[in-house]
Amino acid sequence: MTTDIQWHWFQFADFDPATFYAYLKLRQDVFVIEQTCIYPDLDDLDQPSWHLVGRREGRVVAALRIVPPGLKYAEPSIGRVVVAAEARKGGMGKLLVAEGLRQSAALWPGQGNRIGAQAHLQKMYGALGFVTVGQQYDEDGIPHVDMLWQQPA
Repeated sequence: MTTDIQWHWFQFADFDPATFYAYLKLRQDVFVIEQTCIYPDLDDLDQPSWHLVGRREGRVVAALRIVPPGLKYAEPSIGRVVVAAEARKGGMGKLLVAEGLRQSAALWPGQGNRIGAQAHLQKMYGALGFVTVGQQYDEDGIPHVDMLWQQPA
C-alpha cells in the first residue's frame, strides 16, 4: 500500500547519517546488485541536488534526486529513481516521481524536467507526462532514452 509512505526532502548537508546510509544502500542494492551493473553511482551530483526519501515503517523504501538545471541538462533532472523490490506494487514509482515533479516545478518554475530513463520504464514515465526525445542509447549496459516533461501552463 502506498498511502503508508512518509516522504521527506533533504539537501545534501541536511541528511542525518542513518538516513543517508539507508538511501545510498538502497541505490546500491537496486542499481548495482539487483541490476548487476557496475557504474559510478557517486558522481558528484548528489551534493548540489535535492533528495526525496520515502519511508515505510521507518525503513527507506523509495528515493530520487533532482539535479539542478545546468549541471546534467539545461533543465532540472530527476534521477536515481529507486524503489525497493518489496515496495514496487501499487504505483509507488509513479507517486515517487510525481512528488519529484511537484518539487522540481516549485523550485524551478517553467523549466520542465529532463531525464535519462531506463527504456523499459517509458510507459510509466509517459503516464506522468514525459515524452521520449531522441533515440535509445546504452548507458552502463542498460538501454536508456531521454525524456522531457513540460510543466502544465
